[in-house]
Amino acid sequence: MLTGGGPPLDEAISKAVAGFSLSEADALSLVSSGPDATREICTAAAAMRDQGKGDIVTFSPKVFIPLTHLCRDFCGYCTFRKNPTQAGVDLFMTPEQVLDVANAGTALGCTEALFTLGERPEQRYPEAREWLEHRGFKTTLEYLTHVCQLVLDETNMLPHANPGTMARREIAALQPFNPSMGLMLESTSKALYAQGGPHEFAPSKRPSVRLRTLELAGQLRVPFTTGILIGIGESRQDRVLSLLAIAELHAQYGHVQEVIIQNFLAKPDTAMEDSPNAETTELLWTVAVARLILGPDANLQVPPNLSAKNYQIYLDAGINDWGGVSPLTPDFVNPEAPWPALIELKNKTEAAGFQLKPRLPVYPEYFLSTNEFLPDSLLNKLADMSDSEGYVQGGMQRYASRV
Repeated sequence: MLTGGGPPLDEAISKAVAGFSLSEADALSLVSSGPDATREICTAAAAMRDQGKGDIVTFSPKVFIPLTHLCRDFCGYCTFRKNPTQAGVDLFMTPEQVLDVANAGTALGCTEALFTLGERPEQRYPEAREWLEHRGFKTTLEYLTHVCQLVLDETNMLPHANPGTMARREIAALQPFNPSMGLMLESTSKALYAQGGPHEFAPSKRPSVRLRTLELAGQLRVPFTTGILIGIGESRQDRVLSLLAIAELHAQYGHVQEVIIQNFLAKPDTAMEDSPNAETTELLWTVAVARLILGPDANLQVPPNLSAKNYQIYLDAGINDWGGVSPLTPDFVNPEAPWPALIELKNKTEAAGFQLKPRLPVYPEYFLSTNEFLPDSLLNKLADMSDSEGYVQGGMQRYASRV
């Protein structure tokens, strides 16, 4: 952790609030701040959020579709990943299973079909390769493209693919069927993939390949969700440098629609099962610093199910979004952490002085008044599903039976 150098903290805060981008030295001056300074940073971050977003806080009503739990990587904190023996006969969800979940979500008012899956399992497991080849696909990403098109064409849902690292051609293949895509950067820290680190045996978690996917998405004009994971062995300085890398790519391409600040929770039967959970004070600091680095117009999210007892406090640190919340499916990545009920989410958001609005998986600014990012076919579907402000048509009344 840094102990000095760079502009003083007050100068960095004032610069951010005034609307100027923070340099690396500016941002790193926030690293050694104590509890009193954290409160000051949170106050500044909340003011910036109010300036850019007003009193609207959003969430995406979604279904979680875990297309496959197979993965070539081994991360020290993951329980989502399974090998073929654990996965049993269901190596992949079938198209019929995918459509059943999507249609059930539509009946509950959901608009996002979040596809989460392991990274390129066919490269490690012959069973995965054979399953795909038997159905006419060479890769998991080819199959993902197929089922995304099915969901878009045959349901009233919008796919949001989150498949891991991707090449240019793979992003381009998914693009016509996904108004947005996502990939967590997690961290740019080299320590995390060194010997003994949580990413030692996860080649797709190398920062260079993840940043390259984010860059390719920018070049292809794909609205993109990313974020960082805190509490897995990185330092405050690492978090700042990760956020600066995201900010730099967004400054170049304008495509980072949302940044998630996610806290680590230890899970049994993992290499990190005895590691401490990310501290609330560290999550507050990181969220507020993210707002100062990313600016007032950024969409900044904290998952409420990972901070079930006190998630509303992150409104005081500058967030404006709760991410995907499902009335139907669990969080398969964090199955021990149930989603909050919509009535609770609404009440806590309103008690803090904000309006809760459901959004589509792509934010309004990427389709409402521009055709720079999305093809006409997607723009037409978004127009049918959104209101005049670009939020889910019908607003919270759409979920009246659940709130």
